[in-house]
Amino acid sequence: MSARPRRAAAVLLAAGAVLTPAAAHAVPGPASDAPGQQPSAFSFGVIGDVPYGAEDLAQFPQDIASINADDSLSFVTHVGDIKNGSTECSDELFAQVRADFELFDVPLVYTPGDNEWTDCHRTNNGGYDPLERLAALRELFFAEPGTTLAQDMKVQSQAEQGYPENVRFTERRVQFAVPHVVGSNNAAQPYTGAEAATPEQLAEVEARTEASVQLIRDTFADARRQNSRAVVVMLQADMFDPTVQDPRPEDYSSFRPIVQLLAEESAAFDGPVHLFDGDSHVFHEDRPLAPGSEWLDFYGVAEPAANLTRVTVDGSGNADNWLRVTVSPDAVRDGEVLSWEQVPLAD
Repeated sequence: MSARPRRAAAVLLAAGAVLTPAAAHAVPGPASDAPGQQPSAFSFGVIGDVPYGAEDLAQFPQDIASINADDSLSFVTHVGDIKNGSTECSDELFAQVRADFELFDVPLVYTPGDNEWTDCHRTNNGGYDPLERLAALRELFFAEPGTTLAQDMKVQSQAEQGYPENVRFTERRVQFAVPHVVGSNNAAQPYTGAEAATPEQLAEVEARTEASVQLIRDTFADARRQNSRAVVVMLQADMFDPTVQDPRPEDYSSFRPIVQLLAEESAAFDGPVHLFDGDSHVFHEDRPLAPGSEWLDFYGVAEPAANLTRVTVDGSGNADNWLRVTVSPDAVRDGEVLSWEQVPLAD
């Protein structure tokens, strides 16, 4: 099978950001510099919505090798969707991707997307019970709560609450939260043939959302207590999808608690906040909760958060690059703690 064609990917930088030279490969794992020390630089990768279909699945090990060639990375995060929305949610596919994940040379933080469980009710996905597929994902990908895939990096998880995929950690005075928030209205869209979501479905959405809210609150609380330089939240759902014309509030209703919380906590945090997501497949960066944004009224946000920057990674047919995020060694809460660039994957 031939490798998929790749479009020419120009390197895109955040507005005003300056990339620092890559540091020597950092020892993987959460770390904090001693008080008074100048934080050292590190980088991490973000990918999502890949592999999409049989050709991408065959290409995936080569893509991982391309990312592994960058020895500046401390870890990589996959922000969900390990298959496309029109292929079977089979145990065999899950096992193949799980095995491929082990090819990473650095710790891999993975949060599920809607394609691998929420949308598995679709006929062309095999007509599965989405909640059964979610249980299967947890059993396969999160069998060892409190650590990452591929290489061992200790993280704080909500395994005791039943959400081993919800994790947070600290890396050199930057706080990271990875809550399980997915597309398809955070899994509240009705299943195939149903006019409304089932009680069991809505109960799952409510409980998982409460856990994600707590994870984000705890992350910001630690950020304030530890005088952190920045907060990074990584999840699957594009809650501010610019590709959707005239979005309907009922299709985004289950995102409201997450968006309102992000706005509240970001506005109260004296430093930059970054949200990395996937889901909509096209690289995009914006400030969706800044003053004047249409999303404020859409989500009923009371106070804007101009310090929150959202970045969506390329995926699906655009997955010919990955996002390298560099954390500055010397910028302390000056708005340029993080910078990023799209790195083309090797053919």
